[in-house]
Amino acid sequence: MISGYIPLALLLVNARTIHLFWQDKRYAREGRRRIPESSLLMMAAIGGTPGALIARQWFRHKTRKQPFSTHLWLIAAIQAGLLIGCFVPY
Repeated sequence: MISGYIPLALLLVNARTIHLFWQDKRYAREGRRRIPESSLLMMAAIGGTPGALIARQWFRHKTRKQPFSTHLWLIAAIQAGLLIGCFVPY
């Protein structure tokens, strides 16, 4: 029963992650207070990595920013490893 909600939860987390990247880009252009990088990375860590990677390209936002890029790719690598570990038999 609960596993049926996982795809929906991931969809919502990724949509929110994309929205936060868009919002941060807008705030940057307007000279407003920005969304903390830690918040963007936390959204990636809880499952929004695909959304974060897509948003970076769509909005040309934080594509060269270090150490943000390194942290995002590290999160992606850990998640990929965990996903592979769940489906590869011992």
